[in-house]
Amino acid sequence: MAQWRVLLVDDHPLFREGLAAAVNLDDAFAVVGQAACADGAIAEAVRTEPDLVVMDLGLPGRSGLEATRRILCDHPETRVLVMTMSEDDDSLLAAVRAGARGYLLKGAGRDEILRALHTVARGGAIFSPRMAERLGALVGASGSASAKEAFPTLTAREREVLDLLAAGLGYRQIAQRLVVTDKTVRNHVGSIFAKLQVHDRAQAIVRARQAGLGGE
Repeated sequence: MAQWRVLLVDDHPLFREGLAAAVNLDDAFAVVGQAACADGAIAEAVRTEPDLVVMDLGLPGRSGLEATRRILCDHPETRVLVMTMSEDDDSLLAAVRAGARGYLLKGAGRDEILRALHTVARGGAIFSPRMAERLGALVGASGSASAKEAFPTLTAREREVLDLLAAGLGYRQIAQRLVVTDKTVRNHVGSIFAKLQVHDRAQAIVRARQAGLGGE
């Protein structure tokens, strides 16, 4: 199986090198580039075409959020995992809105980092336990409108798919639950993304949970 290509973005060389060593211990991944600033990250993404980007937010000059948005705009198939010291709610929500599929704090251990990379590489969304709890509280406090009221443009089937996505199910699990093909689920998800004007599953999940979905 081909390795997932990983780009590391952090302005601390020692942290980057340590992270690279940890990631390269897993045969599923290959670190193909490193960058210390947003502009460098954008350039490296063009050069290396990574599958995954591990992104710090506190970069010199332009922020990691700006780099994330630009990279995902230019390379929509790339997936971004934020790894930062920032624990504040604004940074968490901003990262999700920028398109990040996960948010880990820098104190995470090697096993947690590798699990997160595997999850994100396979299309999932992951947050460190502390940040997941905060994200849940934030979206839970943002409103309790019904899914039909919150998403009037979605069909009943699309709302059903979105509910299962928000509950943490993958495409294959959703297909099995609804007794349809994987392709049908992906078509529904593509339509959901377009109607909600989101770029990936992490953003869709946040929107769904704001409307009270995903509570199975």
